[in-house]
Amino acid sequence: MVDQVWRDVCGTGEDIVVLHGWGLNANIWTPIVSQLSQHGRLTRLDLPGYGESPWPAGQAITFTKLCELTLAALPERSHLIGWSLGGLVATELALQAPERFHSLTTVASSPYFPAEDPDWPGIEPNILQQFGKQLSKDFRRTVERFLALQSLGSPHAKADVKAIKEWLFSKPMANVDVLDAGLDMLAQVDLRSQVRHINMPYFRMYGRLDALVPARVDEQVSQLAPNSQSYCAPHCSHAPFISDPEGFMAAWLAFFSTVGQR
Repeated sequence: MVDQVWRDVCGTGEDIVVLHGWGLNANIWTPIVSQLSQHGRLTRLDLPGYGESPWPAGQAITFTKLCELTLAALPERSHLIGWSLGGLVATELALQAPERFHSLTTVASSPYFPAEDPDWPGIEPNILQQFGKQLSKDFRRTVERFLALQSLGSPHAKADVKAIKEWLFSKPMANVDVLDAGLDMLAQVDLRSQVRHINMPYFRMYGRLDALVPARVDEQVSQLAPNSQSYCAPHCSHAPFISDPEGFMAAWLAFFSTVGQR
């Protein structure tokens, strides 16, 4: 199973792992690969079912199985960074196997993605339902529309979307079953009651202009996980490491430097 997960490793030092989001692949991290690999041995992987990592034949596509397959493909111990759906996976892995990680960073992610009025900001449930209905009709266009929504609000949204589409289509697309199951994970997985149990260094990054994971959720998660730290990128939407890679790296390195002193 592990050998079916595509990985790319570069750099030397303590292991750093990055996990991408729904519909995408490891290429999404291209803007910060060189910077991250200057601070450790960086592993990018295509999550099972995405890019060049096929979902195991005959296995049900569940969040539990996705986390199990991902954990098996990771280095013995690492600093874990997860974006969007990858942040949800990273959070679950940190809860399941805390001994495997020096630190946890989630980017434009949430322990529970759907909005719950009036107290929980998130993705409007009808948006996820619409994407689910449209997937079977034209899944490539549906993914492209999701990418556009991710960049909404970015000062250079067109350039962001163009770059993301190039990275996405340079690898095999996830199939409809994987994409549909991923939407179900975004709609259903709820880790809010568990994040208080994360006792490793825990850093949360948001984009102030994010149309999918509103930055307002920061306050709610801070109450659930009071020992965590957070940062909100002022001019970024759902992918701050693309919109502002220098600002992203500055914020993450400020956190990373404190982890190294523990």
